[in-house]
This record gives sequence, C-alpha cells and structure tokens, in this order.
Amino acid sequence: MRSYGQYCGLARSLEVVGDRWNLLIVRQLLIGPARYRELLDGLPGIATNLLADRLRDLEASGVAERRLAGSGSVVEYALTPWGAELREPIESLIRWSAPLMTRGPGDDSFRPEWLALAVPALLGARVKVRSAATIGLEIGGPPYQLRATRSGFEVAPHDGRELDATVRAVPACVLGLAAGALTLEDARTLGLIEIDGDESVVRTVFAA
Repeated sequence: MRSYGQYCGLARSLEVVGDRWNLLIVRQLLIGPARYRELLDGLPGIATNLLADRLRDLEASGVAERRLAGSGSVVEYALTPWGAELREPIESLIRWSAPLMTRGPGDDSFRPEWLALAVPALLGARVKVRSAATIGLEIGGPPYQLRATRSGFEVAPHDGRELDATVRAVPACVLGLAAGALTLEDARTLGLIEIDGDESVVRTVFAA
C-alpha cells in the first residue's frame, strides 16, 4: 500500500480504496457477496492476477473478507461492516456522475446488475415513496425488478412476483429517468422506452 504521507482523512482513505479497480470491486460486493469467478465476470477488463492483488489489499485493510458459503466448501468475498460503510460515498459519486452518463455506453461494457446500485442511489436522493410498487425492468438479458417501499428502492433480478408495470428501455434511459434528467415523454418521443401495465405507477416511482 502506497502512502501519501499526509495526516488527512481523505489521503488515508485513498491509500486504502484509491487504487485502480478498488472501488469497482467494492461496488460488486455492495451488490452482494461473490465468488472470485463472479467478481471476475462482473469486472470486465480486469486481469485475474490484478483482481487477486486488489482483493488481497482490501482484505489486509479490513474492507473485505473471505468466508465459506453454501456447504462450507466454497469461498466467497464480502464486505466487512466497515467496508459496507462505503455505500454512502459510492452512492454520492454515482449521483455526482449523472452529467457524465448523458451519452450512452458506446463501446463501454455494461452489466445489468450495476443498476442495482445506481438506480436506488439516484431515486433515493430525489423521490419520496408514498406507496409500494414493483416495476419490471427489461434492459437486455434477464429481467430485473425495481421495488419501491417505505424503506427505499431496491433493484434485483425478477423473483416472479406480480408487477405493477414493465419498462423496456436501454440502460441510459433508465438511468436518465432515475436521475430526473429525462422525462417519460422525451423517452417515448425518442423511441427509448415501452411501458406495459400501469403507467401511473411508473410516473410515481420515477417522479416523472
């Protein structure tokens, strides 16, 4: 671990999580505990030896830990309670990034599970949930669901529960709606979205 040699909370924090890939590894572990191969799949572009090095550093710093899962024969990585406290600053960075996300992904990689962190972070900062709702999200790949409850927002793979509505859209559209940078009318005019079911629920959840 390299030191900035500064008695400053930001400097010492960056000594722990400031190296390339560290915060993205934390992002994956905020979504949920994961095996090594799952982390590798969720971090397109990282070399396997670099992932091993970064995990070793995060473990040594007390941010992440290894534990046995399932029958006790499989090792998975998870955040420690202290590491989980990175949720707030990471969600703040996601909100701060909204102007950078106005253009689509282009050639950049995208994983649907990344919305599990981004959409609640964006909606939670500006929308107050008044009634429970579940909206299906079809953005390519397996279907996801966005749940709005009194405790906040949650995005996860669809678990089979009944949906109030289903949104079919590109990821940039979902992020734009969640950030309040795009209206449903504009999304529909641009041909970026289709809605099945109760559109009023979609408007309420996205405060559109």
